[in-house]
Amino acid sequence: MPALKFVRSVWESFRASSGLEPRLLDALRVTHAAPGRVKFELDIKKEHTNRLNILHGGTIASMVDLGGSLAVASRGLFATGVSTDLSVTYLSSGGKIGDLIKAEVTCDKFGKTMAFTSIRFMTSKDEMFARGSHTKYIAQAWKDPHNIVDELTPKSEKKE
Repeated sequence: MPALKFVRSVWESFRASSGLEPRLLDALRVTHAAPGRVKFELDIKKEHTNRLNILHGGTIASMVDLGGSLAVASRGLFATGVSTDLSVTYLSSGGKIGDLIKAEVTCDKFGKTMAFTSIRFMTSKDEMFARGSHTKYIAQAWKDPHNIVDELTPKSEKKE
């Protein structure tokens, strides 16, 4: 199964089972996935903003969390583990209602117990407005029968 199809299936599982993501990020679109890399975008709506009518920091933090999970999924884990650390640096406002935001996430380190991810957020003009990192404990996630880790392991990491 290609990485994009698998990551989208994990996103659909979040949308079907989670309490937060379908309410806040339902319109998020996964646009690209390869082992260890995911891109997504979101059109800013009222529910994504603060009282200044700009993108809410909590929305960005939620996307760091989800983005880290999707980056882990891009390595073949359907159950994407649990958060142990999450960090966000806000560089500028990110936009207002009607603006498009884009994100690029990488799975920087993928081990048997931990996964480390980083994310960059850009405006539609490709100006970075925030960045983040997300660490996940994934030891239990390796047991999920829906995993396709072997299929999504980059060739450079496969043992001959």
